[in-house]
Amino acid sequence: MSISSSGPSPEALSRVTSPHLGAEPLPGGAGTRFRTWATTAREVAVRVGGTDHPMRALGGGLFELTLPVGPGTRYRFVLDGQALPDPYALFLPDGVHGDAEVVDLGAYRWQHTEWRGLPLSGCVFYELHVGTFTPEGTYRAATERLPELVALGVTALELMPLAAFPGSRGWGYDGTALYAPHAPYGRPEELMALVDAAHGLGLAVVLDAVYNHFGPDGNYLGAYSPSYFTDRFHTPWGAGLDYAEPHMRRYITGNARMWLHDYRFDGLRLDATQEMQDDSPVHILRELADEIHTLGGTHLLLAEDYRNLPEVVTDHHLDGMWVDDFHHEVRVTLTGDRDGYYAPFGGGAAALANVVRRGWVYEGQEWPLEGRPRGKPADVLEAPSFVYFIQNHDQIGNRAVGDRIHHLERVTPAMYRGASTLLLTLPMTPLLFQGQEWAASSPFPFFSDHHGELGRLVSEGRKREFGHFEGFSGENVLDPQAEETFRLAGLNWAERESGEHARTLELYRTLLRLRREDPVLRDRERRTLTAGHAGDVLWVRRVTDAGERLLLWNVGRDGVDAAGLPLPFSLPPRMLLHSEGRPDLRLERGEALLLGTGLLGSEG
Repeated sequence: MSISSSGPSPEALSRVTSPHLGAEPLPGGAGTRFRTWATTAREVAVRVGGTDHPMRALGGGLFELTLPVGPGTRYRFVLDGQALPDPYALFLPDGVHGDAEVVDLGAYRWQHTEWRGLPLSGCVFYELHVGTFTPEGTYRAATERLPELVALGVTALELMPLAAFPGSRGWGYDGTALYAPHAPYGRPEELMALVDAAHGLGLAVVLDAVYNHFGPDGNYLGAYSPSYFTDRFHTPWGAGLDYAEPHMRRYITGNARMWLHDYRFDGLRLDATQEMQDDSPVHILRELADEIHTLGGTHLLLAEDYRNLPEVVTDHHLDGMWVDDFHHEVRVTLTGDRDGYYAPFGGGAAALANVVRRGWVYEGQEWPLEGRPRGKPADVLEAPSFVYFIQNHDQIGNRAVGDRIHHLERVTPAMYRGASTLLLTLPMTPLLFQGQEWAASSPFPFFSDHHGELGRLVSEGRKREFGHFEGFSGENVLDPQAEETFRLAGLNWAERESGEHARTLELYRTLLRLRREDPVLRDRERRTLTAGHAGDVLWVRRVTDAGERLLLWNVGRDGVDAAGLPLPFSLPPRMLLHSEGRPDLRLERGEALLLGTGLLGSEG
């Protein structure tokens, strides 16, 4: 069988732009159609039950064969005698180097078919890692915890990446088989059941997707065709993905469609979109957004992108972006950290007021870490497009021992609760990281399960990558390869019931109830928002037709009486909430106060 050097014919390309490379069970039990695209091989077969079945060449590197087998069948493709895993596999039960399993994605019987999703303005995201969210670390165990998140006031889950990655444990950002859910968490139908149960409880579910690179172990795309990758671009993790190549482009867009159509996820959070470099006439981000927004119902597309570019929303049509600047100003305010990428941030009440007013900090100023301008003004964006957080997987895991912000001695429980009050009373979209709501004692260090030399290189690489951060130069850096490092990250659900954990949890429940029910706080328009400072006290004012809400957060060292602050307006007469539960207007260090006029919602 010869390989066409002129590229796929139009007829062949029309086949590949359907999402059915790999194994597709045919209707009525008529067997399974196997397809693959391989430009490096002259002879291609599919191996089932130890027997190699030659595949028919369709031209342009496409090969196809239908066999009388069904779901549950294990297979590999064989390229010129070399057996390889299928990069389009829908399930890899034995890991990224093992046989693929034929899966019928249409076999699951959905219970909550009336679900149509949530707008971004209605989302309170809860980021979770399936492997550490419960002791079992499975989809099924996570499903059992969903009612507790509903009771908390969360409205949307954000699952860290699920695409198959090497080993049994990891964060998921080194995925290599994007269509196959990570087997140690459970089977595909159990993931569908998790999404289905969430919808039945009124929860949207967003998946973290990595479309900027592949992990270093288990990516077989290049063995099928080097055309998937390009040397026109480079990423921090290696060769760039060639989004202009039709097969790579469909590998990405087809994967997004699978998660949203077949698994019924409500959206995707795209990892590090600044590294999705594309010189196509239509940028891959724009195509992804346009494609998922035509699926019916409400589907969201969010970017992690440090560049502070509003055109990610306005031109590429994504719905929103994670905003690191807000986190960094809060962290510097609470901790005084000035190492690494915290160095360009000032912290304090004035800096916090600025980021709240402007949406982010850098809007064209020189970014000292790169010596060039960063960002543009965000005036055109509405508040929900800014995803704000005071913790997430990166900002915890990018520390030597994965300690959360409230683990630091210099951050008192009152300071942490004050920061939480700010986060949840802003009109921006809040994101919580698992366990944040009760100030969990468990850290979230980086962990992985690579084998041999690669594992050693990962361990050493972590120290080099974050050597400019306090703690990474010493011997106290946790070894990401050690199983104990992974075990440390598991949540201790029992601790929620006592002490500062219970007190913090009750505050989160109250804040989320106010966010949902209060007629002023549930308004998401930026025009209702102003912010400033009186000395070391941040004030954030919201004024709508329903009344006024004023947040005061004391980030200074000394206590103050709110009644004596030099504010450019009068204090609203009614107290809705004091972050420490006191009935007076006194604000000690780190404490926050919410006052109001007009129609009032729940008063905490």
